[in-house]
Amino acid sequence: MLAIANWKMKLDVLQSVALAQAMVKSARHLPQGTEVVLCPTFLSLAHVAAAVKGSTLRLGAQDCFWETQGAFTGEVSPADLRQLDCQYVILGHSERREHMQETDGQVHRKLEAALRTGLTPVLCIGENYQERSGSQKDYVLIRQLQAALQGVTLGPDDRLVVAYEPVWAISTGGTGIEATPDEVQYASEVIRHIIIDLYGAAVLQRSVQIVYGGSVNPSNVASFTQLPTLHGVLVGSASLDAATFLAVISAALNPMPSRTTDRSNTVI
Repeated sequence: MLAIANWKMKLDVLQSVALAQAMVKSARHLPQGTEVVLCPTFLSLAHVAAAVKGSTLRLGAQDCFWETQGAFTGEVSPADLRQLDCQYVILGHSERREHMQETDGQVHRKLEAALRTGLTPVLCIGENYQERSGSQKDYVLIRQLQAALQGVTLGPDDRLVVAYEPVWAISTGGTGIEATPDEVQYASEVIRHIIIDLYGAAVLQRSVQIVYGGSVNPSNVASFTQLPTLHGVLVGSASLDAATFLAVISAALNPMPSRTTDRSNTVI
């Protein structure tokens, strides 16, 4: 199970280090196969890297540029992120698409650069409320995913995480409406079919994980992580407190016996 914490710009450096240290202590008790990724701000990355060094926790960044070096004032090289032991990078988050006017083409170039430097992209896609109301969900998912991945090769050692984040369901810019498991399952099936169309079923199984992010909390997480097509969650506000984030992970790993899911029977 993959649990990615996106701390956004909500913690300062000292708070980030303290939270990372608390997570290191608690992560010792997580079962094998649980992968926890912390994504602090750029200024906190080096400090958090030092805090999690030697632990099972992974480090991720919240963005990167599409070149590794050059006259790009204010940008962050994916190669520099790798030097800090980053393994993941969030790309195409709806907040960047909205506030920084990030385009599908820019996300594509960043994703290529991330893969070239050995980072695992966490590609965020999802529709806003207007697109949902206008029955444009499929179109948006297909457009964003194909634009990001067209012409991109996924080799045997490459990994890709696709995060379905419906803009209307996340805390920033959301509508207060929670996505239902059926809606998330449907979106994940659309994503799977696009990946199969681009790369084939074998690459989907080998290299791609699908996670959900949309106001995930300890009360609702199990309804999503029990879905046969999901491999984890991308967590925002609920990851800003160690106890709450661990409660999210615990609920995902130990769901109430309301429904059963067997990934081995998932049809591709």
